[in-house]
Amino acid sequence: MNLESAIYNIVKSAGVELYDIETIKSDGHNLFRVYITSKDGINLDKCAEISNLLSPILDVQNPLYSKYTFEVSSPGIERKLKKIEHFEQAIGERVKIQLNDKKEFKGLINSVEDEKIVVDDNEINLNDIKSAKTYFQW
Repeated sequence: MNLESAIYNIVKSAGVELYDIETIKSDGHNLFRVYITSKDGINLDKCAEISNLLSPILDVQNPLYSKYTFEVSSPGIERKLKKIEHFEQAIGERVKIQLNDKKEFKGLINSVEDEKIVVDDNEINLNDIKSAKTYFQW
């Protein structure tokens, strides 16, 4: 079993969903972050619980093969959308999308079907998306 599968299984067994895994390298510092989500929301106690469950596995299977900081977090109200499942969960929410050709879309996700995301009246292929995230209009 690979590390991502092990993380998925542990998170699932704790009653929450694995949203994403992110590795960041900045100024020589490595960060390994696991994002979790739940229909009931995520609080600090749940993040600490998942962190305690995952830490022993990460001690054995170092995810970055070097020194790193480990965090467990909620993806937040303004969250990155990478997988088709992320877009499906965000139907009805506002989104900012940048395409590989630098074109940008901002609007409401109306539907998601067969790797195509419909934002307002624009049909966008998942493979054409460089980056996407939800946004909250204050």
